[in-house]
Amino acid sequence: MSFAQYMDIALYDESIGFYATSGRAGRRGDFLTSPEVGPLFGALIARRLDEEWFALGSPDTFVVVEFGAGPGTLARSIAFAKPECAPALRYLMVERSAEQRAAHADHLENWLGDLDAAGVDSFVRGVGPGPEFASSPIAPYGVTGVVLANELLDNLAFDIVRHDGEGNFERLNVHLAEDGLEFVVAPTEVPASLAVVLSSAAAGEWMPLQEHAVQWVMAAIDRLERGVVIAIDYGASNAEIAARPEMGWLRTFVGQDRGGHPLDAPGSCDITSDVAVDQLATAVRPTVATTQRQFLERLGIAQLVEEGRQIWSEKATAPDVEALRARSRIGEAESLLESGGLGDFLVLEWTI
Repeated sequence: MSFAQYMDIALYDESIGFYATSGRAGRRGDFLTSPEVGPLFGALIARRLDEEWFALGSPDTFVVVEFGAGPGTLARSIAFAKPECAPALRYLMVERSAEQRAAHADHLENWLGDLDAAGVDSFVRGVGPGPEFASSPIAPYGVTGVVLANELLDNLAFDIVRHDGEGNFERLNVHLAEDGLEFVVAPTEVPASLAVVLSSAAAGEWMPLQEHAVQWVMAAIDRLERGVVIAIDYGASNAEIAARPEMGWLRTFVGQDRGGHPLDAPGSCDITSDVAVDQLATAVRPTVATTQRQFLERLGIAQLVEEGRQIWSEKATAPDVEALRARSRIGEAESLLESGGLGDFLVLEWTI
């Protein structure tokens, strides 16, 4: 089988898949995403949602579809932030893992349940009073609002390919040998739309072929009538990724530590790759491409941190929950803006 087929099973299969059985984000989980750093990230995303709601003319129904919602941490932080769009907000958490969706009801008022296709269609076409939240493995079409994905694209199944400099490509397949799973090199073809980008890498260098991520971008755009697609992830150009020695772009994680070989013990670890931004652009070129640091600074992270300092200063002698949350903003901001870390993540937007 192809590596993409193997990866999809290892991550998402209902019986052995990492995300279907044990994989978790968070300080006690297997990896720490921006929403899991603390509520500050969600408060800033709430500001971005307000921007889009106003840009669309403050519609009575404003839909946010979050793909790869995990346990629902970002949705809870956005709800806690009480954005101005809240009365119109209908927030759908799309998540393949039933186990992860089961956590969505926790700490979320106005959660309407885990919906089937008919329920999703009714939910996104409802009108106030919001905010209302729901979960589903199914995503809607005809949305006015925002399609959002934080650290999803790096987890969409990809193949591993290389070229010989003369227009010929090979990929790594996964083969069951006597001693376990192993990589086998096989000839392959790649979509013409991606061949030019892939050929920007040096001949002989292995790189991810991220067709599923490209398809996700196209499908996300198709789901919108009006609004914006926002994808946040770590990434670089295809040539930069391929140039990393020993396929350093291919990583596994378990318990917040780097894992072993991706073919060892399928389902036991996260499998991920940097997102090749120029591969995504073969679908539709992003309207906005910036770093998470620049994105959050534009949304006013410095103001929220200063506000937190003032609240802490006023209540430090007898701190309550509000004061502790306010003080936490300082450390959260440092993590979210860190060079070489979350601050260097890419934020890509496609406005429809």
